[in-house]
Amino acid sequence: MKNKLPDLNNHLFAQLERLSEEGLTAEQIEQECQRADAIVDLSDQILEIANTQLKAAQLIANHGDRFAKMLPAIGGTEQATALPGPARDERSATDPKN
Repeated sequence: MKNKLPDLNNHLFAQLERLSEEGLTAEQIEQECQRADAIVDLSDQILEIANTQLKAAQLIANHGDRFAKMLPAIGGTEQATALPGPARDERSATDPKN
């Protein structure tokens, strides 16, 4: 497994194909339904994590790196207590750090 979102998409479509196979017995259909439920539950969790990561990236994009210290998963620390400096869009256009 490659563990990327496009791979998740492929797994979901593969499961859909298995569910739509003709000639499955009632037992096989039940087994595939249970498998599909497990895949959907895991997929929901994966997408929730991806959505959280996207929100963190948007926060950094919209407000500069002043929140980075509060986001340990993207290089900050858990013990950040104060926000450093103004956001990038609040700095003057002549600021070389922009």
